Amino acid sequence: MLVLTRKKDQSIVINDNIEITILEVQGDQVRLGINAPRNVSIYRKEIFLEIQEENKKAADVADISLNELLKKDT
Repeated sequence: MLVLTRKKDQSIVINDNIEITILEVQGDQVRLGINAPRNVSIYRKEIFLEIQEENKKAADVADISLNELLKKDT
């Protein structure tokens, strides 16, 4: 892990096209501004982990034959 120290209004740049700027520091909270291309998804980590978990659940399908599936619909 790279650890950097930044002050208000200072930035870091990632991969030439993502800029993260420190907007405000209040106590133990830091407000960040992120400038990135629209095709780059940006999530808070806890939301990202929830999305991953839901995707795993959605991909976990039971082994069922086509005949069994068709019988359920009738």
